[in-house]
Amino acid sequence: MRSVIAGISAALLSIGAASAQTATSPPVEDFKPSSVNQPGQQYPQVNSQGYARFRIVAPDAKAVKVSLGLGGRGGTVLAKAPDGSWVGTSEGPLDEGFHYYHLTVDGGTFNDPGALNYYGSTRWESGIEIPAHDADFYAMKNVPHGNVQQILFPSPSTGTQRRAFVYTPPGYDAAKAARYPVLYLQHGWGEDETAWSNQGHANLILDNLIAARQAKPFIIVMTYGMTNDIKPGAPGGLASFDIRPFQTVLVNELIPYVDTHFHTVTDPAHRAMAGLSMGGFETKLIAPKNLDTFGYIGLLSGGTVSLEDVTGTPGFKDKVKLVFVSFGSRELDRARPNLPPGAPPSDPRANAAALKAAGINSVFYVSQNTAHEFLTWRRSLREMAPLLFRD
Repeated sequence: MRSVIAGISAALLSIGAASAQTATSPPVEDFKPSSVNQPGQQYPQVNSQGYARFRIVAPDAKAVKVSLGLGGRGGTVLAKAPDGSWVGTSEGPLDEGFHYYHLTVDGGTFNDPGALNYYGSTRWESGIEIPAHDADFYAMKNVPHGNVQQILFPSPSTGTQRRAFVYTPPGYDAAKAARYPVLYLQHGWGEDETAWSNQGHANLILDNLIAARQAKPFIIVMTYGMTNDIKPGAPGGLASFDIRPFQTVLVNELIPYVDTHFHTVTDPAHRAMAGLSMGGFETKLIAPKNLDTFGYIGLLSGGTVSLEDVTGTPGFKDKVKLVFVSFGSRELDRARPNLPPGAPPSDPRANAAALKAAGINSVFYVSQNTAHEFLTWRRSLREMAPLLFRD
């Protein structure tokens, strides 16, 4: 448990941070509104190189800064224009994909009125999308689409009605007799059950894979992982993290509800658990202890599975059909042995190879030129989904 807590602490310090690259030339003036702006809003904007430009109307403000990432790292200081607005461009290109950000106006924290909001860092944050060269796999295309619906399920252990979002694949409603495998997919620290469908585009990724016949149709269930009780900015609070309440909610309450209300196959060979960042740590804590429930395990920037983990878990080798581990290349490139924030606590590539040599279906994936961010996890889902529920 202590090693898990250390890994979570490292992840907290880097989650959501965009990795700005060093500018080598002035930005090209082909800026366009971000694809996740509020309707009709022209700012923030992005250009073909990945620069971001912001404009905030605050004529009485004394100072305005845009903060990309947890803790305000990667900030862009805006300058006041003659018309009373504040304008600024990032110092260099940002990593491709989605990033959280917020404004600091005279010391106060605010969202950008021009951008859509996404739940992350334990609050609703503004979002910006830097166009990715490989964005086609999560684009909204003219293909059959599944459905994402909200469900409310009883949780006697917490004395509440809890919420989850369920993706059902194209054709689900028409195929009354068909039964589907299920992936239980967890968000990261500071996020909630909306993250994978809003920021992650999990439904579009599956729609496109299924249309291309690259993945089997399956259901995805996304619920709140009971992680946000930890106060932001205080990693020491993780020492009190207890997986048992969420394990009870997931295994004893949510799964039976889903199996009763949806057309599922109810054996471990047709049930997977995966998660990003802290959701991956939750997966590592829960799935190996419940191998009669989960046959597939996925850790997306959420730790690693070692041979010692396997040998210390009775039945692991015989019951687990896939161990999928992934990271962004920037997470793995950080210098060792100092293990700075975000770096995995042991070598996940070597661990994956050791598992494979031991006869376990172990897959290791690296998202190039991304860090602890949603393009890493979108790509990871794209790579993992076709490996799930194979005969």
